[in-house]
Amino acid sequence: MDLLNTLVDKGLRRELPTRDEALAVLATSDDDVLDVVAAAGKVRRHWFGRRVKLNYLVNLKSGLCPEDCSYCSQRLGSKAEILKYTWLKPDEASRAAAAGLAGGAKRVCLVASGRGPTDRDVDRVSDTIKAIKDENENVEVCACLGLLNDGQAERLRAAGADAYNHNLNTSEATYGDITTTHTYADRVDTVQKAHAAGLSACSGLIAGMGESDEDLIDVVYALRELDPDSVPVNFLIPFEGTPLAEEWNLTPQRCLRILAMVRFVCPDVEVRIAGGREVHLRTMQPLALHLANSIFLGDYLTSEGQAGKADLDMIADAGFEVEGAGEVTLPEHRAAEGGACGSHGGGGGCGSHEGGGACGSHEAGGACGSHEGGGVCGSHGGARACGSPAESDSASTPTSTSTPVAASASAPASTSASSKPVTGARTDLVAVRRRGAGTDLAPNA
Repeated sequence: MDLLNTLVDKGLRRELPTRDEALAVLATSDDDVLDVVAAAGKVRRHWFGRRVKLNYLVNLKSGLCPEDCSYCSQRLGSKAEILKYTWLKPDEASRAAAAGLAGGAKRVCLVASGRGPTDRDVDRVSDTIKAIKDENENVEVCACLGLLNDGQAERLRAAGADAYNHNLNTSEATYGDITTTHTYADRVDTVQKAHAAGLSACSGLIAGMGESDEDLIDVVYALRELDPDSVPVNFLIPFEGTPLAEEWNLTPQRCLRILAMVRFVCPDVEVRIAGGREVHLRTMQPLALHLANSIFLGDYLTSEGQAGKADLDMIADAGFEVEGAGEVTLPEHRAAEGGACGSHGGGGGCGSHEGGGACGSHEAGGACGSHEGGGVCGSHGGARACGSPAESDSASTPTSTSTPVAASASAPASTSASSKPVTGARTDLVAVRRRGAGTDLAPNA
């Protein structure tokens, strides 16, 4: 179809599609979904080959967030029966991170619930970053701690952080419908603070909260303007005990169209499938690897993901390969222009064809991007990644919700085969995390 040929050509040139073209991708029929995946896959392979970056979430502080993000299991007033604990000690966090690194992850996303860190919290996280890097010299570390005050991003950078995750989550016009305790502008400000400090910015969205196609286009175009290196795409995990527990608006085909649209709009950035992929893509997860070049390995912030070995088998079976620790994630033009990780030189924005948008290499794909719990962080949601949000908003949900909620690998086959949105609270699809960080049980990685 002419639309897809046009979008492929633009993606290979890093040229921004028109809004009408992006909307047309979301409006394609289920009969055309494989054509859409094939077209966006050409853009993905051009910039990232067949590499898949693995990221691993460590929930440093779970639950009890004062923010009211509707999608997050860690929100104020949440009835979700998630793990609740205060800050992990640096050695505890380092042991948790080691499990993901042993499984092939090259980036560790450190998430904490809450509105944002105090200066004492920044000290704690700085000590944790040092503990992790002392044991793993080449690891990328992304922090997802919520809204940042002046000077905090610089302190995290000095401590060795490579990236910072804070998701926009939804459009500016509808942001007040999901959160009242902070604003869309607050989130934008934190992403800009991370950029200015030389951190690689990771910022994404949560799909499936009842938003319109226009809202999805608005937030993705806003992300391109902000020019993060990593864009986690979270799919809402309707966590029982949260206001959005019965919002089941997604099908696997709808998720694929959303991922394809993000790839066309931001062709040369790390697109990460974050929270909710097991819940909503289900058996069609391998197709999504043709669109995104980054995923979370193992469990999310407050929910379980599928077995880490299943992730690795899926990548291999689909004909992709895990990105090695020595490989640079971003295309050369972005990594080279930035110099330091996350720095932006003269650049034009995500995928800009005017010289730039250079950023360092990282993860964000790294960044949080996958929140489940909710909060300000900006990258949690139903996802797992720190960089991924569905239930939460940023990293831990409260403060970051882009990663968490993921579904258990044991979702029933009848549900996996369904091409229609499910309805009602579904505890069979969303398993609360009971292992890993904050428990005495081994993590899933």
